Amino acid sequence: MTPDPKPVLDRRRAGVLLHPTSLPSGDLGDAWRFVDFLAGTGTSVWQMLPLGPTHSDGSPYHCQSMHALNPALLSTERLVESGWRIASPAPREHFLAAALACLLRPEHAAPRAAFEAFCVAHAAWLEDYALYQALRAHHGARPWWEWPERLRDREPAALEAAAAGLAETLNRVRFEQFLVANQFAELRRYAHDRGVRLFGDMPIFVAHDSAEVWTHRHYFKLDAAGQPRTVAGVPPDYFSATGQRWGNPHYDWTRLAADGFRWWHERIATELARFDLVRIDHFRGFVACWEIPAGEPTAINGRWVPVPGDALFDSLRARFGELPLVAEDLGIITPQVTALRRRHGLPGMVVLQFAFDSGPDNPHLPHNHVPDAVVYTGTHDNDTTLAWFAGLEEAAQRAVLDYLDTAEPMPRALVQAALHSVARLAVVPMQDLLGLGAGHRMNTPGTTSGNWQWRFRWEQLSGEIAEWWRRALALSGRAVKAGD
Repeated sequence: MTPDPKPVLDRRRAGVLLHPTSLPSGDLGDAWRFVDFLAGTGTSVWQMLPLGPTHSDGSPYHCQSMHALNPALLSTERLVESGWRIASPAPREHFLAAALACLLRPEHAAPRAAFEAFCVAHAAWLEDYALYQALRAHHGARPWWEWPERLRDREPAALEAAAAGLAETLNRVRFEQFLVANQFAELRRYAHDRGVRLFGDMPIFVAHDSAEVWTHRHYFKLDAAGQPRTVAGVPPDYFSATGQRWGNPHYDWTRLAADGFRWWHERIATELARFDLVRIDHFRGFVACWEIPAGEPTAINGRWVPVPGDALFDSLRARFGELPLVAEDLGIITPQVTALRRRHGLPGMVVLQFAFDSGPDNPHLPHNHVPDAVVYTGTHDNDTTLAWFAGLEEAAQRAVLDYLDTAEPMPRALVQAALHSVARLAVVPMQDLLGLGAGHRMNTPGTTSGNWQWRFRWEQLSGEIAEWWRRALALSGRAVKAGD
């Protein structure tokens, strides 16, 4: 294995944006084959969405833990292939119990020791997360603030009694985290061996119903019953007359700072243990956050509240050195946000679908790009490039094609523009690489159903597409081989 891969932004590179749930298997089972495709075409970056356990809406930006991995990512098929002797192909709900029983067999002494070591190494978050999941299941999947008061408020005697009664569930939760963490670590080693870096994503806020908020209530602006006093969002703008009310609880930055931002240090450490580069969603929130009174139904009546972003990033750099982070600085960005990003050496983002709705000064237009940036055709929140282009008025379509000045059809015309950008990293959503149109969108912001479900099929990834992509990377100076 390559012991210390070079920084992702050390040279021109290309990546593909694909969440593991969008693999044909819907889990990590097909991930090794996908890495082979990336490496075979000179693609050296795989960008994913957040990997935490989701709620019923499936959103990876609204997870039940900032440290745990989504157990649904675990490939049981690959686990069996790796030597776990399950008597018969079992449904997922029974598989973990059967696999856990395997640990008692003499031939599994090594994985049993590894499991025990994993529990010790990650006890700082794993024990709270396991108890949160066990109690949540015990109370019919109700959120933690609806549990009995003594459990809601984490009275030690109540927690101890609950843990004793839920010991079997606690061990299952620990075990599934062990298995999926090992599988992801194996994938990362495999990717590194083939010159592929993993690019993660971290939301700035965490879900109210999460292990971290239940465990660390003092770091959030909550009342005595655990309810948010204010919630996060963004104010009204061109896209929404009422703004966006996300509902996440706000941080108590005074308490976080008083502890030397230890909570954030732990969060970043988890991300950097898994990824070579990490995008921070809603970076402008490190300058000021839009606080909405919890009782307000929309985001209209909020206010900007300053955040000590400089102090936070100073402390992170003091611990981790230069930070392999990318700032999601889309939307209405103030000079203060740009200054914070530049002071701490973080590249920003440009999105080509946003480039053509204003004049030549639009920062998303390729002639305004800078090397210290990541360029996308679109993101997980955009429609596919083909669908976006089809939705433009005819005059707007002509303007886009006149600017791009290429014989390539859509979406390849925009993909080619991303690859030819001076931005050091170009990332293309898998849907655009496959040339897919309407009906293949990953997420539509402001909606709560029908999202996060898209998967591709291997037969869609034809030899012609792979060859075009390989040539395009070579011509744009972005093709990278293992060891380069």
